[in-house]
Amino acid sequence: MKRVWLMIAAFAALGLARPAKADPAADLKAFQGYFQTRFPKLELKDYVNGPYNFSANDRAQWKQILEFPPYSFAVDAGKKAFDTKFPDGASYASCFPHGGIGIAQDYPKFDEKTGKVVTIGIAVNECRTRHGLKALSLTKGELADIVAYMTSTSDGKPIHVVIPNDKRALAAYEAGKEYFYSRRGQLNFSCASCHVQAAGKRLRGQYLAPALGITASFPVYRSKWGNVGTLVRRFIGCNKKVRSVPAKPDSSAYRDLAYFLTYMSNGLPIAGPGARS
Repeated sequence: MKRVWLMIAAFAALGLARPAKADPAADLKAFQGYFQTRFPKLELKDYVNGPYNFSANDRAQWKQILEFPPYSFAVDAGKKAFDTKFPDGASYASCFPHGGIGIAQDYPKFDEKTGKVVTIGIAVNECRTRHGLKALSLTKGELADIVAYMTSTSDGKPIHVVIPNDKRALAAYEAGKEYFYSRRGQLNFSCASCHVQAAGKRLRGQYLAPALGITASFPVYRSKWGNVGTLVRRFIGCNKKVRSVPAKPDSSAYRDLAYFLTYMSNGLPIAGPGARS
C-alpha cells in the first residue's frame, strides 16, 4: 500500500492524476507533455540523445565518438550470429515477422498466449530454445550483439509499442508504471527520482537523462562497461546503485518496466544501438 501511495504522489507531482482505470493513452500524453513543458526548447526527437541535450561540450565529445561508433563491432558480430543457421536448419529470421528486420520499434510486446510481456531479448532466447539451443545471457555478450544488430535495422523508425485492450496487458502496464514510481533500496530512490524529478541535472559530473526517450538508444555501448549492454542490464545496474536487490533479468518486474517505459516514448525514433559514457 505504501508503494501505491508513493506512486500516486509522484503522479501528482507531474500533474498526473491516477485514474480509476488504466488509461495508457492519457498517461502517454501527460508524460510527454510534462517534459515538453519543462524543456520547451527540446523537440520530441531530441530526447533520444539522452544526457547530451544539456551540455554543448558533452554533446561535441559524444559526436566525435560516434564518428567511429564503439558499438559497430557488436553490430557486425550480431549480424553474423543472426545469419548463422541453427543445427536444425532454422534461423533467427524464421522466428520473427519480416525476418526480424526492422521490427525493434514494436518491442516490448504483450504475448496473448502466455499473458506476459516479451522484450526483444527474451524473444531471441525463446527462438533459441524453440530450436533446441540454450538461452543466452539477457544482459550482454552474444544476445546483446544480436539485439544491437536487429535494432540497427530499425534506425529512425518511430517506437510503436501496443498495449491491447486485454486486462492482463493493462495489468502488466500498470505494474511497470508502479515499479517506475516506487522508491526502493537503502537510498530510497525510484526510477523517477533521477529520470523525472532530477532529469537534466548533474549527478557526479554527469547529466541525468530524462525518462522520455531513454529506451530508444538501447542496446548501448558504455565506456564504463567496455562493451554493449541491454536495457535490462541498465535496470540491474540502477537497482544496485540505490542499494536494492535486483530482480532476475527475465523477471516480470523488468519486463513490465520496459513495457511501460518504452510505451512512454511512443512516436520517438529508434536511435540504437547507442553510445554513452
